[in-house]
Amino acid sequence: MTLRALIFDLDGTLADTEEAHRQAFNAAFIELELWWDWSPELYAKLLRVSGGKERISHYIGTLKVTPAERARALSSVELIHATKTRIFKDLLESFKLPLRPGVAKLIGEARAAGVRLAIASTTTSGNVRALVSAALGRGAMSWFATIVAGDIVANRKPAPDIYLRALQGLRLTADSCVAFEDSTNGLRAAKAAGLLAVVTPTRWNMGQDFAGADLLPGTLEAVDLPMLERLHAGATGRGVVSPERGG
Repeated sequence: MTLRALIFDLDGTLADTEEAHRQAFNAAFIELELWWDWSPELYAKLLRVSGGKERISHYIGTLKVTPAERARALSSVELIHATKTRIFKDLLESFKLPLRPGVAKLIGEARAAGVRLAIASTTTSGNVRALVSAALGRGAMSWFATIVAGDIVANRKPAPDIYLRALQGLRLTADSCVAFEDSTNGLRAAKAAGLLAVVTPTRWNMGQDFAGADLLPGTLEAVDLPMLERLHAGATGRGVVSPERGG
């Protein structure tokens, strides 16, 4: 079957946004007088929980507070996340985050070849629009045939819901697409949906287990459309391969 579409995760895959997210969380905590602080080390652990609201709730569950204090904190999760989202959008507008190496080239190759593009991300729809517009230009949203965000599906990654919804939007089957991820949860979601998965870890998740990835390059710099077509056709098999071995 011909390769028909590339489906990208957003945070960490299209752009390394996690430091901006961390700073936005901490700024929201200060604004709301919570005085929590997520260090880079703590945030790397929290990233194992998919979704900002879920991450906040998980963190509250680890605090040594009374049941009443925990309940009050949990009742504020929506407000905390909304505040963080506003601050994150401001950061994107003030500091243009670059795409990860090789992303723009691969998107350009796909568009030129008529291979469709999609986004399947656990972040909110607002964050998707803000990042895509800031990194790729105001008209870039139209490049993607379908965009599925975490706020429009029942279950976040590692559940396959986001990818299954993206496939529905594309009106394609999993065996005609390739997914791009940076985390174990994303990889598990893609594989559960029946997709080939290319994983490019960042410094935030380098130590995670990526067994089961179909391609595990450091970045997308050495990955091109012909390589993906060979991978899709089965020329490289189903094991973990790298661009340095010729795909």
